[in-house]
Amino acid sequence: MKFEYLNFEVCDKVATITLNRPEVLNAIHPPMAEELCQAWKQVRDDEDIWIAVLTGTGDRAFSAGSDLKWRNEQGEKARDQNRNEVLDQTREGFQRGRDNWKPMIAAVNGYAVGGGLELVLGCDLVIASDHAQFGLPEVQRGLMADGAGIHRLMRRLPYNVAMGMILTGEFVSAVQASKLGFVNEVVPIEKLGETVNSWLQRLLRCAPLALRASKEAAIKGIEIPLSDAVSTIFPESERLYQSIDFVEGPKAFAEKRQPSWIGK
Repeated sequence: MKFEYLNFEVCDKVATITLNRPEVLNAIHPPMAEELCQAWKQVRDDEDIWIAVLTGTGDRAFSAGSDLKWRNEQGEKARDQNRNEVLDQTREGFQRGRDNWKPMIAAVNGYAVGGGLELVLGCDLVIASDHAQFGLPEVQRGLMADGAGIHRLMRRLPYNVAMGMILTGEFVSAVQASKLGFVNEVVPIEKLGETVNSWLQRLLRCAPLALRASKEAAIKGIEIPLSDAVSTIFPESERLYQSIDFVEGPKAFAEKRQPSWIGK
């Protein structure tokens, strides 16, 4: 599929999705949101994609969130469009989707605020440039972070810290975000690509089905009692147990060689 507001590339089992509206700091309007949903489903469904990276064009912003100028131009129509977008994306939206178990890395190259932060919170690993900033400023604009940002932030941070960000709309720096625990690594912008690639290589050494099974178990398991979690075999775990890679791992270890994963 050809995208207008995204760049989508696949190389060596890795899909790179780049938000591409630099003239508005990669702000998200409904056409871009729809393309993000399509990109997310392509990552989910393409068996030749094992990992995905999400980033933005330029070095100023990952994404400035919802395109408020576009929203203002739409007038009252934006109210219904926003409500419909929330409902439509509850099942398959990029921020809210619940059945993509492939690891996703956010490469944050600048401001990640509003919907931009919501996209970051939808990823599993976060690598940020040292000038990046994070926040949910919606309340300062008469809006709310209804793209799962409120709910995910409350689950990532201590209560008072999350509520401080949600209720003031103020930003935190990349260094602060790292100290708070929702950024894995902070690097100079010129080293962002190199650092993301280093994380990719670490993930690619692991069996892709094992990664998916582990991600599914972690996310679904934390939502249920521990006794239920440890006694549940989730769908991706079942798929892993039936795979060729499940045999290949121990075999390669016994033969003192690197495993050859095929994702099946």
